[in-house]
Amino acid sequence: MGDDLQSRRAVFASVGAGGLALALTACGGGTDTAQPAGTASESSAPQSGAPQAGGALAKTADIPVGGGTIFKDQKIVVTQPTSGEFKAFSAVCTHNGCTVGSVSDGVIVCPCHNSKFAIADGSVKDGPADKPLPAQQIKVEGDQITLA
Repeated sequence: MGDDLQSRRAVFASVGAGGLALALTACGGGTDTAQPAGTASESSAPQSGAPQAGGALAKTADIPVGGGTIFKDQKIVVTQPTSGEFKAFSAVCTHNGCTVGSVSDGVIVCPCHNSKFAIADGSVKDGPADKPLPAQQIKVEGDQITLA
């Protein structure tokens, strides 16, 4: 009977450990969120890691006035606060390191804890983040936006 009890304990311990691993994996999921139509878009150009100088990002017409576009692979968000004025910021939230998820109503929004940043200068509009999004260098030539 002692062997049966130990076998049962081993089974329960294995099931418990497997369930814990499954729960941790599910809780650590991505940060993708739905976005209102016409306010922001995303690009996943075949480029990874840190921004690389000279890399083409988008055409100026692809960045909505009063909104922006998130380039997840390059970890950059490009905004157009007013017509013809383009800004770029890191797409990594300064609060907890999540990738920002949307741009609407003049703010860049992080889906993890709902921090909001101004599209004009990356400043914090609503926390919990307390530091602005760092500015990134872009170059606008004609209708093309590239990394500087």
